Amino acid sequence: MLEQTNRLRYFNIFLDSIERQDKEVIEAFGHHVHWGYWDSNNLADGSVEDFRRAAEELSIKMCEAGRIRDNQKVLDVGCGFGGTIATINNRYKYMDLVGVNIDERQLSRARQIVKPAETNKVEFVEADACKLPFENSSFDVVLAVECIFHFPSRELFFKEAKRVLKPGGCLALCDFTPVDMVMPWVGVLELLFGGLFASAYGQSNLRYNYTLSNYQKLAEETGYRVLQEHDITVNTLPSYLITRQLMRKASPPGLSAELDSVVNQIMEWISRQGLLRYMIFSFKT
Repeated sequence: MLEQTNRLRYFNIFLDSIERQDKEVIEAFGHHVHWGYWDSNNLADGSVEDFRRAAEELSIKMCEAGRIRDNQKVLDVGCGFGGTIATINNRYKYMDLVGVNIDERQLSRARQIVKPAETNKVEFVEADACKLPFENSSFDVVLAVECIFHFPSRELFFKEAKRVLKPGGCLALCDFTPVDMVMPWVGVLELLFGGLFASAYGQSNLRYNYTLSNYQKLAEETGYRVLQEHDITVNTLPSYLITRQLMRKASPPGLSAELDSVVNQIMEWISRQGLLRYMIFSFKT
């Protein structure tokens, strides 16, 4: 597990910055480690505080996609520093909340900063997303917030999520999804840029990215009904600039920092051309 987590270079950078008490990094990524959501990309002001609010708003959108309500048991897989668990904990009552991550370092911080509200339970568990250590039919909702591209297999994760969900339960996730017309060219993109993406963001093989039609097929094959397919690309675009600036500041000087910036700019350009979409999905068992 440690070998896998060490590949997530951006988390190493964030953890080092948090240890150094870098106020901007702590405010931006100390809870949420995902893109932000703005009602309009013209509303973004480029500040760290604005990005923090937008990242919180994305977690709220995920709660809505998962149809979360009071008195539920919710599993957040790939929970990072516990930001989405904290959002649920602050907004809902009588909740049994479990965060899962393969990286004990992230869980250690989550346990430090996320304390259960008066009516709620909060637990963080080290585990593999594709081998969840929970009984069948344990949860009302399973979330995977901007992390599924790190999992060994989307298919295995869908099957595990279905196993631990109660009948009629909901799986909600967000992911970067290429349009179908791009997929024949993905082999070339992998050859040109695959090493850069892996260096910056860890396991995220471009050849195995899922399009909208791939997700629809996967849902059908694993026994889910699609509830929501929401393209929020435009609402997330301001994330690129602020994360690029923060990563440049937090990264040790050198070639790796420059490559991270290049990867960010490539992703932003592809997204602005409509070739890479940021999607929220929800599925019902």
